[in-house]
Amino acid sequence: MKNFFCIFLLISGCVFAQQKDTYAVELSFLRGNVLPHSEDIYHLINGHPEGVTVSFLNKTHGSEEWQKVYDFPDYGGYFMYQDFKSPQLGEVYAVGVLYNFYFLNRHLQLRLAEGLAVTTNPYNKVENSKNKAFGTRVLDNTNIGLSYTNQNLFKHIGINAGVMFTHFSNGRVKSPNSGINTYMLSAGLNYNFAEERSIKNDTTKTDFKNYRQPIHYNFVFRTGVNESPIIRSGQKPFYHLGFYADKRLNRKSGLQLGADLFLTNSFKDYIKYYSVAYPEFNSDPNIDYKRVGIFGGYELFINRISLNAQLGYYVYQPFKKDTVIYDRVGMNYYISNRIFASFAIKTHLFLAEALEFGVGYRL
Repeated sequence: MKNFFCIFLLISGCVFAQQKDTYAVELSFLRGNVLPHSEDIYHLINGHPEGVTVSFLNKTHGSEEWQKVYDFPDYGGYFMYQDFKSPQLGEVYAVGVLYNFYFLNRHLQLRLAEGLAVTTNPYNKVENSKNKAFGTRVLDNTNIGLSYTNQNLFKHIGINAGVMFTHFSNGRVKSPNSGINTYMLSAGLNYNFAEERSIKNDTTKTDFKNYRQPIHYNFVFRTGVNESPIIRSGQKPFYHLGFYADKRLNRKSGLQLGADLFLTNSFKDYIKYYSVAYPEFNSDPNIDYKRVGIFGGYELFINRISLNAQLGYYVYQPFKKDTVIYDRVGMNYYISNRIFASFAIKTHLFLAEALEFGVGYRL
């Protein structure tokens, strides 16, 4: 699902790969629990999910400015297998791209990974009607990990151990889509194909450019398709318009403040359905489906890619089935200083509403 995100990360990795980089492979085993965030999935939690991840890493050594700024991260690709230990949920196979960031003298590793997954047992009205988590066979996979690592415990071999959070859903491209979140312990080995060079002795000069900027104004148009919570009610296009001011503080960070207009066509049919299915709530079938929100956000700049997190509040929401709080996480790819492509997932807490593909202009 977030294939644009994956493509952008992969392209950025290829662009910045240089002869100074080295390579490694990592194998990790996973075991943990499902996080029960919705009543729709309580009956699906029957055991402790298990899995394995194989990662192929490009280890940077400062050939580009952004690598030094982020203390020489890794980037690469991964393959993940996960068994939910539930007949209804089945198993998933995922592939994607990742970044590893290091702290505490490179012994603490933060992993951010994004990809696509295929589930073996999606929702089926006849054969698997209990699976309200996965409405499609192809899913999005997001992974966040934090682990202790020793990259060179014995010659080329290292170890890692920590925790991993995994998320699988289709962003409500089709219903049902409660999604599944797991938190898991991880442990594994890594193998470096070349001797690690001391990054402290790297002679590449760091650019101490002042990145602080005055306030800029941004227009962004986001679109896609989604379906109401009513299963097989039909996919409808949506149009989300945003305007926000941003203030870049330094090389890594920027703040955002703005407003959104949500024109979500699947809401129209859902409002009518809700008024008929639940007459006790006296819901008006002709109520306005449009919503307006205000939000604040944070932007983390890496290279041409930035990661975004926004938290919003609906100031206009006539149909009040959802919470008044919404959030959005995603990324921008800056084609130029003024034009950027965006991809994000909009949710209400853990429940996804839309996968947004967009284009923006920065004044």
